[in-house]
Amino acid sequence: MISGSARGIVVVNTGDGKGKTTAALGMAMRAVGHGMRVAFVQFVKAAAVGEHEAAKRLAPELEIFRMGRGWVAGEPGPDDLLAAREALDFTRACLGGGRYAMVVADEAVTAVGLNLLRRDEVESLLADRPAEVHLVLTGRGAWQSLTDRADLVTEMHSVKHLYEVGGGAQKGIEL
Repeated sequence: MISGSARGIVVVNTGDGKGKTTAALGMAMRAVGHGMRVAFVQFVKAAAVGEHEAAKRLAPELEIFRMGRGWVAGEPGPDDLLAAREALDFTRACLGGGRYAMVVADEAVTAVGLNLLRRDEVESLLADRPAEVHLVLTGRGAWQSLTDRADLVTEMHSVKHLYEVGGGAQKGIEL
């Protein structure tokens, strides 16, 4: 049974295991199946991956916006910081624009761990979120005050990964 409540929720997918973005994509597809529009804002990922092609088939209900410059090793440069700031501002605009029922801030939590954003900046999205809009945040290293404020928190835990035995990323699995 689908709840009649118009209350949006805050979801956090975190942990060291694979599946945080994939779970958020599953929620986005489910939302689209119920007639909702979804903005999927990618804070870190820059390379083209399978979900970008799949989203084209679900457009305009599902839109993916790649705003990151890729993984940052060491201290982020000015362009990295600017890209993260633009992704944050764009996410805020998607939340308040009245167009989307769900907004995913993919790897926004990771952006904090990479020193691209501060915790309070990411948490400000929760305050800016209209009560009826679902907000999904993904990434490694979610902190306590964020998980305390979320309605639903899932931690993906790695038991075994292909990389540990020298395997590379596989199309349809990680690309």
